[in-house]
Amino acid sequence: MFSGTEVTDLLRDKGFKATPQRLAIYEALASTTEHPNADMLYQKLTPKYPTMSLATVYKTLDILCTVGLAQELNVGEDAFRYDANTSNHPHVRCTVCGRVDDVPVLNDVGLLRQVAASTGYDITGRQIYLYGVCPGCQEKKRKHLH
Repeated sequence: MFSGTEVTDLLRDKGFKATPQRLAIYEALASTTEHPNADMLYQKLTPKYPTMSLATVYKTLDILCTVGLAQELNVGEDAFRYDANTSNHPHVRCTVCGRVDDVPVLNDVGLLRQVAASTGYDITGRQIYLYGVCPGCQEKKRKHLH
């Protein structure tokens, strides 16, 4: 997570204003591993920033992605999710509750080599999404069956 000063400097260096609302949106995104969508961030921040609009959240998320402070995730839902961890890493989404988590250990170098060899592509980036049922939903199902 970048400090407020670092975020401010990066935004200004890229030609964007570092407003308190933009800094708050980045901080909220960077301080969670829930991979929220714009509406989730809006709901979290409106108690402290009652004049903030959902459009401001969307615009700020777009700016954060543009300057490299966030990445947009398309995990097969109606709305994009966002992640302040911009390193290339896979995600897994629960098909029951919609929870999205990072996959901390997945060595995909072999997969990338296979894709490059079989397609002739020079692989320059990736986003890997896996789907399943999270431990919490598995436990609820077990309790419901017994």
